[in-house]
Order: sequence, then C-alpha cells, then structure tokens
Amino acid sequence: MFQSKIAGIGYYVPKNVYTNNDLTRFMDTSDEWIQERTGIKERRYADRIGETTTTMGVEAAKIAIERANISKEDVDFIIFATLSPDYYFPGCAVLLQREMGMNEVGALDIRNQCSGFIYALSIADQFVKTGMYKNVLVVGSEKHSFALDFSTRGRAVSVIFGDGAGAVIVQPTTEAGKGILSTHLHSDGAEAEKLAMYYPGASSGIWLDKMPDWPEQELGDY
Repeated sequence: MFQSKIAGIGYYVPKNVYTNNDLTRFMDTSDEWIQERTGIKERRYADRIGETTTTMGVEAAKIAIERANISKEDVDFIIFATLSPDYYFPGCAVLLQREMGMNEVGALDIRNQCSGFIYALSIADQFVKTGMYKNVLVVGSEKHSFALDFSTRGRAVSVIFGDGAGAVIVQPTTEAGKGILSTHLHSDGAEAEKLAMYYPGASSGIWLDKMPDWPEQELGDY
C-alpha cells in the first residue's frame, strides 16, 4: 500500500480587504474587541457578483496543479469541500471540472463545515493509498460574506469569517517517512442550528445566461 503526500499547494483570496475598523460601520464592535477574542485584524470578501465558491476554487486549483508539476489532464479525481456551494446541487466539484476543462473524472463534494478540508484530505488519502487514483485534487473554498449577519446581533460569528480558497494535489509516494500518517474523524451535531446556513447558494447567477437584477447593496445589507 502506498502512502499519500501533498505534492502541490495553491490558494486564492479576493481583492476586497475589510479591516476590523471597517466592520464598525455595520455593528457595535472595535478592533480591540475582535483582536482580543480572535487575533484577526482583517479578512477578504469576494465580489457580490462575479466571484463564487467555485471560481475561487478554480484559481487555487490552477496554482496547486502547477506546483505539483502536473497538468489538469493528469487529475483523476476531484474532492471539493465547502459549506457555501454555488448551488445546492450540482456540487462545486463538477462545476470546477467544467470550468477548468478537465477530463470527465469523478467529482465529489464534502459538506462538513469547518472540518470539510480534513474530511476531504482523508478521503483522498484512502483513494491514493489503495492505488485507485494517482492525482487527487482537493479543494476547500468558502464564500461566507453573502450569508453573514453583519448586525451587532451576529458579530460573534461574522467577525471570524472571510472568503477564499485553498487546494492541494495528493499523490502516492513510497519514500520512507513521507506522507499522511493517519486521519481520525469525529463529529458532534448537538448545536447544529447555531451555525446552520438556511439559504444556500452563492453563485450570484453567474452560470446563467441572464444575470439576475441584483440591487446595489452595502456589505451590511447582504
């Protein structure tokens, strides 16, 4: 049995920077309050229209593929972890496959919230160890900003999250001491509703022939 290793890493963050002080326009908070509780100074938010969970994942995937010294044609399986998919279905993995013009390989979405990338990496590890696949693309991407509550009521959650994507290529290795040693997965759904996303869908309509007539909105009005 092979070990699996991370052969290439890529990431993408949107251009829009929002500092802690910027958030004071929408909620009762301060830079000191946020830094004391989270250590966060700023975060990135995707464009309301034009950037989605999938498009950010595509940019991260391109870099990971290049750094792994392979081509998109070499990717033989895609795993995409997100809690903010463009659509409820089909999943972001198949949208990424289409947008990158990849072969018709298997494409799987993971919905495990903050631990999604770890779950995805564990699944990739099993596929590679058994020899099923040689180049598994694992992507983690989120567009949180469209669904956060930017009022004072929601500040405990909204100050923590931003938008962005990361990706890795997982490959087999026989080199001693290299690779993923093991993964251990657990879950606890006791407080599920406290972090529930009741209205999924971050596509902003960009995959449609006709864009929705979205009104111009401030961040706090999302």
